[in-house]
Amino acid sequence: MLSNSLIEKDRAHFFHPVAPLRLHERRGATVLQSGKGSMLTDVSGKTLLDGFSGLWCVNTGYGHESIVEAATEQLRRLPYATGYFHFASEPAIELAAELAELAPGDLDHVFFTLGGSDAVDTVIRMVHYYNNARGLPDKKQFIGLERGYHGSSSNGAGLTALPVFHDGFDLPRNWQHHIASPYPYRHEAGPDGQAIIEAGVAALRAKVAEIGAEKIAAFIAEPVQGSGGVIVPPEGYFVAMQAACRELGILFIIDEVITGFGRTGPMFACEHEGLTPDLMTIAKGLTAGYVPMGAALVSDAVYQVIADAVPDGTPFGHGFTYSGHPVSAAVARAVLKLYREGGLLENGKKVGAYFGGRLGELKAHPLVGDVRSKGLLAGIELVTDKETKAKPRPDQNVSARLAEAGYRHGLIFRAFTDGTIGLAPPLCITETEVDMLMDRLMASLDELMDIRE
Repeated sequence: MLSNSLIEKDRAHFFHPVAPLRLHERRGATVLQSGKGSMLTDVSGKTLLDGFSGLWCVNTGYGHESIVEAATEQLRRLPYATGYFHFASEPAIELAAELAELAPGDLDHVFFTLGGSDAVDTVIRMVHYYNNARGLPDKKQFIGLERGYHGSSSNGAGLTALPVFHDGFDLPRNWQHHIASPYPYRHEAGPDGQAIIEAGVAALRAKVAEIGAEKIAAFIAEPVQGSGGVIVPPEGYFVAMQAACRELGILFIIDEVITGFGRTGPMFACEHEGLTPDLMTIAKGLTAGYVPMGAALVSDAVYQVIADAVPDGTPFGHGFTYSGHPVSAAVARAVLKLYREGGLLENGKKVGAYFGGRLGELKAHPLVGDVRSKGLLAGIELVTDKETKAKPRPDQNVSARLAEAGYRHGLIFRAFTDGTIGLAPPLCITETEVDMLMDRLMASLDELMDIRE
């Protein structure tokens, strides 16, 4: 009865993010009750292997007592401290210092947010302020990638390049532009990595030339495109794009909201190619989803221009009530300790290699057109014809059917609307659990064999 009551209250009052609203009302919510390690239990008692870490975020897995203890101790000692008016708390200060030490290049300044979307908005505002300070008031245009995801806030959703975040919302805005994704499976240049890199640089140069270098402020991208279908660019792509940005005089921004904190192997995906962005956004794995928190990391070069431009005694006019929240900061420090000292980062690397090997077996499945992965982050693209790479038709309802099949077989994954499956299991996952994940995923796929042309 409790379960039914919760579902009815949900139908009546919980306005769900990124959900088909009337469909959700008919379907009702799947109410989760508890979690431990890589496993979840819903209110009916069904156990589920979480192959998606909540929403790409529970990198540590569920139920770590050290995280709970850090939050509890901080709640008792100091549950809130503002970052406004020169105030601070010990956990926020120590966390900022730790992140500056871990981050690539000279990303020495940390502006705390509540999550990834407002971290992107923070970066946009900072770039505007930065260029105004440099006497470049027209240099405000941003370039992103098709299929990119940079949150769903008023500004970030326009940099996001997915139709569902634009349609009906009057987006993208006229200062938001996109160039082709480095998407090997469907790139017009074909699967050749060097051709994709050259096409990416050429597209960036062409867009800058079209709009005017004096108007382009920044290029922003994810090291691996998450919500766009887990697109893994060819090695060397971002080195080339970073070099082009520096040559063109535009800021190079990396969005590590999904890829940060061991998701692709190292602490940050930037480390794969030695990238040194001018600004970087983080969230999700920062607190492993236990509490909300994100951050915009700002290079010293950018920070110094902004700081010099703020009139002495006048506040920098950007902030959030919960910036640097002490409980969130205490949780993040406990999470970082698990990554670095608790063996999670190393386990993620080791099991990530095994995961990649097992994923390769899926290529033989009649519905699988492409498998791409980096560490514990993967996309499996379904097709109805391997030769033509034909996607499932909308009327085949593949996304909903996949999610339902996964649930029946005890597995949670992301079922994108275009028939791509997203996987991002916790860094604590074992090889035995990877085998379980693959068995349950294969059983789910087998239920959709009727979609083949």
